[in-house]
Amino acid sequence: MPDDSLLDKIRQSLEFLPMMDVHTHLVGGNLGAKGIHDILLYHMAISDLYSAGCPSGSRLTQYPGWPTKEEAHTRIREALPYLKHVRNTSISWGIRMILSDLYGWNQEITEDNWETLDAIIRERADDRAWQRQVMRMSNIARYGTELARREDGQDDDILQYSLEWGFFTRCQWGEYDTALYELERCWGMLPGPPTPIGGGKRPATERIIRTLDDAHEAIAWYVEHIPYDQVTSMATHVSTDIDFRPVSDAEMRAALERRESAGPMERDVYASYINGAFLSALEEHADEIVFQFSFGAEPLPYETASRLSQETIVQVAEMIGRHPKLKFQCFLSSLHANQSMCTLCRELPNLSLAGYWWHNFFPSSIRKVMEERLDMLPVNKQVGFFSDAYCIEWTYGKARIVKEQLARVLADKVESRQYDPQMAEDIARDVLLETPKRLLGMVAAQA
Repeated sequence: MPDDSLLDKIRQSLEFLPMMDVHTHLVGGNLGAKGIHDILLYHMAISDLYSAGCPSGSRLTQYPGWPTKEEAHTRIREALPYLKHVRNTSISWGIRMILSDLYGWNQEITEDNWETLDAIIRERADDRAWQRQVMRMSNIARYGTELARREDGQDDDILQYSLEWGFFTRCQWGEYDTALYELERCWGMLPGPPTPIGGGKRPATERIIRTLDDAHEAIAWYVEHIPYDQVTSMATHVSTDIDFRPVSDAEMRAALERRESAGPMERDVYASYINGAFLSALEEHADEIVFQFSFGAEPLPYETASRLSQETIVQVAEMIGRHPKLKFQCFLSSLHANQSMCTLCRELPNLSLAGYWWHNFFPSSIRKVMEERLDMLPVNKQVGFFSDAYCIEWTYGKARIVKEQLARVLADKVESRQYDPQMAEDIARDVLLETPKRLLGMVAAQA
């Protein structure tokens, strides 16, 4: 371990280093937490509480809706008895940092005081000057978020956008024709929000894919209606449950005829065929967009678990290799697969890796991922941060967590003489700021 003085020097150099948050779910005009529930019941915190025995494991009402005060307060009261059981987790550490640094709150949250804290946060919920102050305290130069959350463009000066719309390669719990349904709900429509994870009763679509010609027409519509002038990337998920392979027209026709009785084999055919045709069409726009995909988190009834097979890693490598003009970027949620994905990046010039997604967003995992990527990859193939946050307060908390881990990793490398102090600072600037600029066209904003 490096001595404290070295670690402190590197912490100080990183504290004032600007960074890009390349993937969030911030809503334009509604950046801030609307109450303590947006901080205390962030979905990763809900998983902590549910694991500890809290009865509810589902997320609160999601955008485009908002939790009512009654819903939020009911869930807070339900969670209070379990807070003591999760105080050890890194997500709880993030909550404490947010409340202490941003709101000056250093007390344990109890039945007697939580409403006072809730009122403090609600008072600042719509304060745009406060939100810009949090941005400055985070030293985040710009945020990426979903285009569907742009609203009226109130925060276009600090937000850039990614298209999350049709998820052709994501599995949903208990479904086998998800790829077809996702394409159908977009066909003939303008870009909108993605389907929430978890499946359930699906709204009817205006058009149904019955033939191969229908599928090709729907794919063409989708590609033609991506607003390339408004987004720098698209984001989707690649499921490890799907057997990805080239699929012939004849196989797809036959699978379409079996839709009513579809099972895993048909699911794989639908997803592989639609994805292959989509990527081929998207290659014509290779200079206009980056294909981002999350990897290694698969559905459970409420959230997901980290799960990824070696076979899927091979299939994704082949997929990326078949489309050399497209730029691919992976958000990885599987720690054990990080070394494999680094080897792919070394041999696939059009693949890069970004951040520490979902089940990798824990300090020990973050440090391991950082160490491997810094040892194995050029700095222009790795993006050092994204928060996946739903309010600006959590972008602050996660930025603090990541910079602390990066300081520790860099201090170790300086201590071992792999880097000198200036090199360590330059490398941090590259992965946190310069690489997102180059790969994603992100531009620093004035908060």
